[in-house]
Amino acid sequence: MFKDKTLLITGGTGSFGTAVLESFLSAELGEIRIFSRDEKKQHDLRTRLGQEKVKFYIGDVRDQAAVETAMTGVDFVFHAAALKQVPSCEFHPMEAVKTNVIGTDNVLTAAINKGVHRVIGLSTDKAVAPLNAMGISKAMMEKVIVAKSRFAGKTTLCATRYGNVMASRGSVIPHFINQIKAGEPLTVTDPSMTRFLMPLSAAIELVLFAFEKGNQGDIFVKKAPACTIEALAKALLEVFEAKNPIKIIGTRHGEKRHESLLGREELLRAQDLGDYYRVPADSRDLNYNLYFTDGEPELNEEPDYNSSNTKQLNHEEIKAELLGLDYVRQQLATWRAS
Repeated sequence: MFKDKTLLITGGTGSFGTAVLESFLSAELGEIRIFSRDEKKQHDLRTRLGQEKVKFYIGDVRDQAAVETAMTGVDFVFHAAALKQVPSCEFHPMEAVKTNVIGTDNVLTAAINKGVHRVIGLSTDKAVAPLNAMGISKAMMEKVIVAKSRFAGKTTLCATRYGNVMASRGSVIPHFINQIKAGEPLTVTDPSMTRFLMPLSAAIELVLFAFEKGNQGDIFVKKAPACTIEALAKALLEVFEAKNPIKIIGTRHGEKRHESLLGREELLRAQDLGDYYRVPADSRDLNYNLYFTDGEPELNEEPDYNSSNTKQLNHEEIKAELLGLDYVRQQLATWRAS
């Protein structure tokens, strides 16, 4: 489906956008466009890749004109540009709205105007029953995608929702490793807090699955195991053969004890596709009788699909997941060399 086509990646210099880019380099795409704000990251990536078919566009998804320019002649869009850090979004919620909500609307509008074939937006487990500003903005991003899909014509709009990508920039695994190397205590907010764990390869597979299988307004979710933050910290200490103490610091701004990938109401409509769930768009129109006299025909008494009721990894399984990460192996090699 990608042969000789043009792919645009917004946020293409971020950790996830870069990983998607590198996974697509072996595809038969005619051109891959990277759209992002940071010229230094673009320069570094351009220098490192040295790929003629990768083109770079400096711009912000908040700027409709810049997005329209980059979208001209594009066939597929992977929309990864976002503000993702929970604490910073908590203190600057309108910045999250401008990028994650309005920026997404700009991308979708440009894609529809330019006749793009398919757009996949990147969401997060924090969008389900959101507690923090980042999650709320991502939940609104999903709503914008689903609502816009009703009028998108030949442009298919979908979203992918995933849990924590292990060792991604700004996540807890690099943070713990830095603390191990500095001889500092590993700071754990709540030892019983659980999080989904997904290697980057699985997250990319989810994106590819959505490109191939997505229908208008679909949200795709990758099933994933989880563990407690304390168990993750202990496994990292054992992998690095370190003796750092663990320090409990309490829950930070906007954190949940457990994250959800599917709400209980979504589970009523979700289709189980094996490794994935598909949540199709609600096809009802704005007929108020459906809201006041007719509701969903079924009730769901089951809980949401969250990081406490999914498969819990044991100590050895967590270590195996960690040692399967290039980042951890590289950090471990430098740690042993020193």
